[in-house]
Amino acid sequence: MAAVEPLPEGDVDPLETREWLEALEAVIEEEGPERAQYLLEQLVEKTRRRGGVAPFKATTAYENTIPRHLEARSPGDHQLEWRLRSIMRWNAMAMVVQANKEHDGIGGHIASYASAATLYETGFNHFWHAPSDEHGGDMVFIQGHSAPGIYARAFLEGRLTEDQLHNFRQDVGGEGVTSYPHPWLMPEFWQFPTVSMGLGPIMAIYQARFMKYMHDREVIDTEGRKVWAFMGDGEMDEPESLGAIGLAAREKLDNLVFVVNCNLQRLDGPVRGNAKIIQELEGEFRGAGWNVIKLIWGSGWDALLERDRTGLLRKRMEECVDGEYQNFKAKGGAYTREHFFGKYPELKDMVAHMSDEEIARLNRGGHDPHKVYAAYHAAANHKGQPTVILVKTVKGYGMGEAGEGQNITHQQKKMGEAALKAFRDRFDIPIPDDKIAEAPFYKPDDDSPEIKYLHERRQALGGYLPSRRTEAAPLKAPALSAFDVLLKDSGDREMSTTMAFVRALTILTRDKDLKKHIVPIVPDEARTFGMEGLFRQLGIYSSVGQLYTPQDADQLMYYKEDKKGQILQEGINEAGAFSSWIAAGTSYSNHGVNMVPFYAYYSMFGFQRIGDLAWAAGDMQARGFLMGGTAGRTTLNGEGLQHEDGHSHLLASTIPNCRAYDPTFAYEMAVLIQDGLRRMYVDQENCFYYITMLNENYRQPAMPKGAEEGIVKGMYLFREGKKSSGRKKAPRVQLMGSGSILREVIEAADLLQQDFGVEADIWSVTSFTEVRREGMSAERYNTLNPETKKPRVPYLQECLKGRAGPAIAATDYMRTFADQIRPWMDRTYRVLGTDGYGRSDTREKLRQFFEVDRYHVAVAALKALADDGVVPVAKVSEAIRKYGVDPERPDPWTA
Repeated sequence: MAAVEPLPEGDVDPLETREWLEALEAVIEEEGPERAQYLLEQLVEKTRRRGGVAPFKATTAYENTIPRHLEARSPGDHQLEWRLRSIMRWNAMAMVVQANKEHDGIGGHIASYASAATLYETGFNHFWHAPSDEHGGDMVFIQGHSAPGIYARAFLEGRLTEDQLHNFRQDVGGEGVTSYPHPWLMPEFWQFPTVSMGLGPIMAIYQARFMKYMHDREVIDTEGRKVWAFMGDGEMDEPESLGAIGLAAREKLDNLVFVVNCNLQRLDGPVRGNAKIIQELEGEFRGAGWNVIKLIWGSGWDALLERDRTGLLRKRMEECVDGEYQNFKAKGGAYTREHFFGKYPELKDMVAHMSDEEIARLNRGGHDPHKVYAAYHAAANHKGQPTVILVKTVKGYGMGEAGEGQNITHQQKKMGEAALKAFRDRFDIPIPDDKIAEAPFYKPDDDSPEIKYLHERRQALGGYLPSRRTEAAPLKAPALSAFDVLLKDSGDREMSTTMAFVRALTILTRDKDLKKHIVPIVPDEARTFGMEGLFRQLGIYSSVGQLYTPQDADQLMYYKEDKKGQILQEGINEAGAFSSWIAAGTSYSNHGVNMVPFYAYYSMFGFQRIGDLAWAAGDMQARGFLMGGTAGRTTLNGEGLQHEDGHSHLLASTIPNCRAYDPTFAYEMAVLIQDGLRRMYVDQENCFYYITMLNENYRQPAMPKGAEEGIVKGMYLFREGKKSSGRKKAPRVQLMGSGSILREVIEAADLLQQDFGVEADIWSVTSFTEVRREGMSAERYNTLNPETKKPRVPYLQECLKGRAGPAIAATDYMRTFADQIRPWMDRTYRVLGTDGYGRSDTREKLRQFFEVDRYHVAVAALKALADDGVVPVAKVSEAIRKYGVDPERPDPWTA
């Protein structure tokens, strides 16, 4: 029988306790730990039923989760793997040192990969599959600061050149490698942008869930594929890092593995200097329902732990805080002997036979390839839960006095000659002393055992990683005529553009070529957007189906959950819903299948709340539709300041490959959706669409003939004013609007004509942002081609060519939105907008308050005409009186 652990202090009946423990040990030996666990659970349950308190402890002992005798044995050539890790460590360090030697301040990070090299290499050599005929491929979220090590591996594989490494962090010339994982800059290499910390974890969770969704819907077979996500212990303080771990457990995502590199340091100092981050994270993940594997101690500790008959070593391990553990690695063996082992004479005697150097070499679990393999093997084979591996490492491992375990480690970009020699000697890199100051790259010959082994291991796993597909089989986009119902006059029937979107979506989900590719996504507002009709038609995805009879089962549009459901209903969770959209929008790259996500949400809670994820989506070239509902600052009755959006289009405009539109009419919505399908899924253009939707019902006009091109370009003539007859021409203005305020602009045109004899051409500007971008492009061309005989005319000027009068623009967004096009406006230009905090009231009063209603548009038009000398100033005063405009009220953006 195995030895029983020492009894804790304060035991009132040690003999009885030992009898129970011996009985438990006998069960484990005879029937296994699973039976012992079952018996313990029954005892706990019995105790609770009898009124006893059986408290739950969220953490386990500060030891490795996998006992030594249960560790899976690491295969492969361990010596060659050590050689390869060492070479990669050197080249990763040399990359940063070289870059900063030539370009002071260009930055980079040595310490993160130094701490994680064994974690990555174990995965590359034994676990991570590339896409192949036999395997769909694993997804690996590389921690951003470890990018130099990944480049160092690709260099040995022959996928990157020495020149590329030498040009680290020099993207502009096209011959370098990026600072961090950026698919936009290295589209065939990086899959996921992760250096905005916290985004990797939440994106990984939803990628794993989307794999299950695709499998359950029988779109693709994802059996055997895993998502591995690497992150730092300091990164776990980001809300996004832990914000969705409950979903991962609830959905039983056993295709997901988190690896948290616990080097105990964040950017400026310890993560939890006064506590233990590993224990804290264990409690978080265990409480959420994850399988937790702790890898704290390397093999060097095994013999000491076996000799710990009294439990004193384990007690010392428990009582030390992370700030102390940092010191033990930073200050060496003698310090550790005195301050760790030296607290108790028995422990000091335990290591009396060891030299200071041997004590210093007592390794942490993350630097022991055998224990890392065992942890990965256990994670890869665990069923029914996601797994997190909490791995203890040393930040700056191998950097010695230049930064190993020091607070300054994260910011280290340079190493002196002595430090380089020490690094070289520690990892046995054949660089002569006369070259050491240059920190040259080292690559063995292609026929060397190391390089042969490197290629053999990757070929056995299907190919090289990271790598990224850039295209998938194109889809067939329907013709615009498929949306015919939205292109016609709605007659007496009023509807909103949100309802127009729902109709368009319904059409697409019935299209024989597209229906299985459509992914509708909502947070918890499907009924707000009138999408509940899709519940029964498409079903809401649930990994377990529907285990209950829904309360509204007797109704036509009941709440239907289904394992093959198509809708992703994410609850009150915009970040999670957007991460699902990213997973669907990158399916062409990650799964080789184009999926078309439509994510409908309150526009106010879009870019403002999850702008960092939206930027990452642009970086990884996600494709799909973002549908900003209840958009505009005055279109939403009653909700007020927190809900009314007057700036989402400005935020969308900051993302270069986001095509943002603010349509007013159903036909505009139809044209834009059809155009997006063609661009993204036929032509496979790397962009995504943001389209705002209104909840205001009104008659929808028929599409003007030939308007399609202008709708897509961002501006078209909706209605032309009457032509003047006789010698005296009527005053004329160019009125521009978008979204909900275009209808006020139309009414303003009627007021101007009826009350003041002013004619107006009315322009629907579906995208001020697209008009601006085209203007910038034309301006750049003309600047760089000063002698061209055919200068480019900005599209805005083409539209307004030959049309008289000043231009007035009014939108439901801040004035800056319409102001974007001012540089290319060739006439007097006035802009109205909704600057300031929102208010709760009727639409009419809100538009009056923000001064974007028809009356303020008319006054602004008359003032512009007066400034141009076309009408008397008195006409402006007349209009102010006639329309009840208050010139004395405070600015609305300060009220």
